[in-house]
Amino acid sequence: MTERSLDKSDIGGNAEKHPDDWATGDEAMTGAQKSYLATLSEEAGEPMDESLTKAEASKRIDALQEKTGRGD
Repeated sequence: MTERSLDKSDIGGNAEKHPDDWATGDEAMTGAQKSYLATLSEEAGEPMDESLTKAEASKRIDALQEKTGRGD
């Protein structure tokens, strides 16, 4: 058996859907999203918006990962 790294297609579920298409995207962000956003916001020197929805938080995480170099 060979080893390989996982990518988003291995995870399935919402990882493959755009955040705007999530059925629960308008709910408050999760605790994990909030924690990671706090870390990324601090690293990027940007303010943390605690009122984001799940979908908005996902998009913000993507943007901050790009800015901080933590993205794929």
